[in-house]
Amino acid sequence: MTDDDDPGPLVRLFGLTGGRVRPSGETFDLVAIVTTVSMPFEPVGLNPEHESMLDICLRPTPVADVAAQLRLPLNITRVLLGDLRREGLVTIDAPRPAQQLIDERIYREVLHGIRRL
Repeated sequence: MTDDDDPGPLVRLFGLTGGRVRPSGETFDLVAIVTTVSMPFEPVGLNPEHESMLDICLRPTPVADVAAQLRLPLNITRVLLGDLRREGLVTIDAPRPAQQLIDERIYREVLHGIRRL
């Protein structure tokens, strides 16, 4: 059997989430950044997917990347991450807007350059 033949999770996906389809608490986007803030000494109540998420998110990681690395659908990933957030093990932050890289001065210089043509 090769890695491409991986059957995926042995437990049905709804079993991982207890039938839940939405994360608890505040909603978050697939580009939200997840960061592990605490690793439990005894992972009581955590399944292997939760533990893998904590390991992945030791470095800030977007939700979509967590799902891709675990080969889980986004909605399942969101529910499991919501569990970790509720337990205080991760933070989930909205991405910061791109910083304004071009200021008004540069726009004026470009405009003046175009007018000189």
